[in-house]
Amino acid sequence: MQQPIQLAEQIYWIGVNDRETHLFENIWPLENGVSYNSYLICDEKVALIDTVKITKMDEYIQKIKQLIGEGKTVDYLIINHMEPDHAGAIQVVVDHFPNVKLVGNTKTFEFVKGFFGITENLYVVKDGDTLNLGKHTLQFFMTPMVHWPETMMTYEQKNKILFSGDAFGSFGTLDGGIFDDEVNLDFYVEEMRRYYSNIVGKYSLMVQRALQKLEGLDIKMIAATHGPIWRTDLGRVLGYYQDWSQYKADEGVVIIYGSMYGNTAKMADTIARGLAEEGVKNIRVYDASKTHISHIINAVWRFKGVVFGSCAYNAGIFPPMEAVLLKMEQIGLKNRTLGIFGSYSWSGGGVKAIQQFADKIKWDVVAEAVEAKCTPTEEDLQKCRIIAKEMAAKIKF
Repeated sequence: MQQPIQLAEQIYWIGVNDRETHLFENIWPLENGVSYNSYLICDEKVALIDTVKITKMDEYIQKIKQLIGEGKTVDYLIINHMEPDHAGAIQVVVDHFPNVKLVGNTKTFEFVKGFFGITENLYVVKDGDTLNLGKHTLQFFMTPMVHWPETMMTYEQKNKILFSGDAFGSFGTLDGGIFDDEVNLDFYVEEMRRYYSNIVGKYSLMVQRALQKLEGLDIKMIAATHGPIWRTDLGRVLGYYQDWSQYKADEGVVIIYGSMYGNTAKMADTIARGLAEEGVKNIRVYDASKTHISHIINAVWRFKGVVFGSCAYNAGIFPPMEAVLLKMEQIGLKNRTLGIFGSYSWSGGGVKAIQQFADKIKWDVVAEAVEAKCTPTEEDLQKCRIIAKEMAAKIKF
């Protein structure tokens, strides 16, 4: 068990690591695990800020009692977010500390009632309200749809700590280091973008509104519910959220294709080589049948250029590519440049589906779509090189 770690006087991280769960929300792969971060303020009044996944309760309750002492109670449980990876343990906390007051907004308590049937000891807060614990005062900011309707953030005024809920969170366990200056940030930034693009990205407009609301706060530390705590390079993490929520992108191209027998794959490789010859260095090529969609979404969120290719399948698009298009349409990513290619044997459908997707999402499309019959000819491959050439001209900064 990782011991409680002090953030500031009387304020502790009491989170846990999950290296056992394979899929976050039973969808997104956790090759590197995930942390569930919770925080405890041991003042005249004791406040717990968010909880952890219910599978980690024994370790979690042990940490709380270690800090407050046996026989003592938790006065407040601040609920920034009701998703069960943070709120699933509310009932267990109430069972251990029956007099605890649950602190949240009106929408929070709709979920509390729905999940647990709890309707008593509720402390309702509104945007800007404060709660005094003694030496520490908490202030609450409503940030709806980042990424549930009830989400809010809690600001501790004395040490200027923002407990941000899922915002600024990341996949990946905390393996010893918990602060940004204690860990390899390259690893966490990649996992943070994957977390943002898959979990939060659909609500980028609401992220922008939340960032605007926080502009006037003097923030010295950002403590999210997943991933590292930022205390040194706050400008970096705030900058990421500004860029990602405004759909800004790095120079580079992601090629995603679906191929049954290698013909569409051959076209993908031709485009990739053409991009390299045009000086593009950041090139990612993914087979939609093999690569989990969470990694595809992460790459598409990162890079400006996107090239989709699909073979035909039963007069339509290859099912793994159909899943990619559907998810990209759902998350509503904007400001990307698109190239289109594919192949068929006896009836088309793959390229047509991608073109219909392009019409809906309104990305800038380069060159003419290429659709090869059976094995791509040299003429088809030359058209693929034209996609690469025009794409490179569009995305190189």
